[in-house]
Amino acid sequence: MSDDVVLFDDIDTAGGQRFGVATLNAPASLNSLSVAMVRLLTPKLRAWAADKEIVGVLLQASGDKAFCAGGDLRQLYQTLLECGPERNEYAERFFGEEYELDYLIHTFPKPFLCWGQGIVMGGGIGLMAGASHRVVTEHSRLAMPEINIGLYPDVGGSWFLRRMPGRVGLFLALTAANLNASDAIFCGLADVLIPHERKQHVLDAIAAGTWMGDAQADRAALSNILADAANTEGAPAAPHSKVREHFDTINALMFGDDLHEIAERLRTLQSDDSWMQTASKTFSKGAPSSAALSFALWQRVHRMSLAEVFRLEYLASLGFCAHKDFAEGIRALLIEKDRNPKWNPATLEEITPAFIEDHLRPRGDMAPELVGLT
Repeated sequence: MSDDVVLFDDIDTAGGQRFGVATLNAPASLNSLSVAMVRLLTPKLRAWAADKEIVGVLLQASGDKAFCAGGDLRQLYQTLLECGPERNEYAERFFGEEYELDYLIHTFPKPFLCWGQGIVMGGGIGLMAGASHRVVTEHSRLAMPEINIGLYPDVGGSWFLRRMPGRVGLFLALTAANLNASDAIFCGLADVLIPHERKQHVLDAIAAGTWMGDAQADRAALSNILADAANTEGAPAAPHSKVREHFDTINALMFGDDLHEIAERLRTLQSDDSWMQTASKTFSKGAPSSAALSFALWQRVHRMSLAEVFRLEYLASLGFCAHKDFAEGIRALLIEKDRNPKWNPATLEEITPAFIEDHLRPRGDMAPELVGLT
C-alpha cells in the first residue's frame, strides 16, 4: 500500500479518452479527510476539469470499510486548545480549503462518479453530495453526526439538508440518524444502489465506452452504465428505508418554527422502533449549541445559493472554533473517548440570540478560496 494519502490513476477508454481516478488512501483512519488529502485533490481535479482528454472522474477509497468517515479533526483540535476565542489561522485554512473542494465537486463540468462504499459521514458526505453520479452499496452507512461533537452539519450540509423531502434534513441534523442505501437515495444524497461486487463491471463498462467529450451526453452514458449494473439479476433486495417509513412522524416532530417545541417533542418521543429511539436519545445527549445553530442555519439558507451557503458555513465553523463545545466534543468522542462531554451552554434554554449571532459574525479574513464562488 502506498504512503500517499490520495492515489491518482486513470482509466483508458475505447475511444482514446481517459477517466481520472482519485482514491482516498488512509484506510486505517477510515479514510478521514485530511488537509493533505484536500491539497492533493483540489489541484488535480482542476487539472482534470481543464484536460480535454479527461472525460470524467471517479472518486473512490481504499478498503471496503469506509469511503470517508469524516474530517480528520485531531490537528484542528490542538489549534482549538491553543487559540481559544482568538483568531485561528489553521482553522481558516482547514475549512476554507475543504469547502473549496466540496464546491468544486458540486460544480465539476464533467461526469463525476463517487463510489460511496461503507461508512460515509460528515466530510465524506461533503465529498459525495456534489458528485453528478453517487453510488451507494448494500454496505453503505451515512450520517451527519456533528451534534455529537459540538459542531453542525457543515460541508454544504446546510444547503443539501434543506433540500431533502419535507423536514427530513432538519431531523438528520438534530439526531445524527444513520442512513442506509435506500434512505440515502430517498433523501437525495445518492442516486443508485449497486452491489459492491459489481464495481468492476462498472469500471469495465467505463473502459469499453466511447465518450463524446460532451458533458450532458457523457453524464447520460454514465447513468446508463450504472443503471445496468444496478439491475443485475439476482442482486440483493434494497434495504428497508426507515426514513421513508417514518416520514410523516418525522415531519410532525419537526413541525413549526420554535426549536424548543421541536426539542420537547424529540425528547419525549414514544416509539417502538429502535432507530427512532436512538434518534431521540442522540438529540438529548447532543450539544445544545449544535442544535441551535443547525436550526438557525436551516431557517436562513432556504433562498441562498450554494456559494452563499458555503460562505455562511465558513463563518459558522470559525464561530464554533472560537466557542467551547467543538473542542469539548472532539475531546470526549475522539481524544479521551470518555463520551461524556460537558456542553456549555448546557441547555437550549440558556442559548440567546446574541450567542447564535456571535457564531455567525466574521472572524479573521474570508477564505480567498471562497470569495470568488458564484
